[in-house]
Amino acid sequence: MKKEKNELLEWLKIIAITALFVVAVRTFIFTPIDVEGASMMPTYEDGDKIIVNKIGKTIHDIERFDVVVFDAVDDEYFIKRIIGLPGDHIEYKDDVLFINGEKFEEPYLDEYKAELLGTGDLTYDFTLDELAGVSEIPEDYYFVMGDNRHKSTDSRDPRVGLVSKEQILGTAKIRFYPLDNIGLVK
Repeated sequence: MKKEKNELLEWLKIIAITALFVVAVRTFIFTPIDVEGASMMPTYEDGDKIIVNKIGKTIHDIERFDVVVFDAVDDEYFIKRIIGLPGDHIEYKDDVLFINGEKFEEPYLDEYKAELLGTGDLTYDFTLDELAGVSEIPEDYYFVMGDNRHKSTDSRDPRVGLVSKEQILGTAKIRFYPLDNIGLVK
């Protein structure tokens, strides 16, 4: 009888330690998120399930074109792509991204641009000055945009605006559902 009690106690300890480990990993390192909406299509589709790397933003800097999840409006998480870093001046002209006066390619938009077939621009013209009233992105802030430029609420919208580093939950590079699309995403 005593042996059975000790064995039960050991199992309860293992279960408690495992539960604490899972909670710690999910809280501080990785967390699953469901993608809602079409703002990041075709990179992420509505209903995709992704892993957000929370610790990555503290170990290394967030880089241009990383996909991040952040606390946006009304405690709702948004998933968008980093376009502008602190100190950058952003401008879009004739569907071309210019950062600090230099033209940047955005290969993740090629599919959408090919579908337009001369019927207009995917991304309307704007400057950072027009949208945010500043000539360059302040320290610890980022300019974000969804890949589906016509259907994205992002830094171009005054309700979102520039995103602070504190708002960013982490980077999103791994899709684990649907199973036929599992893997790393750029």
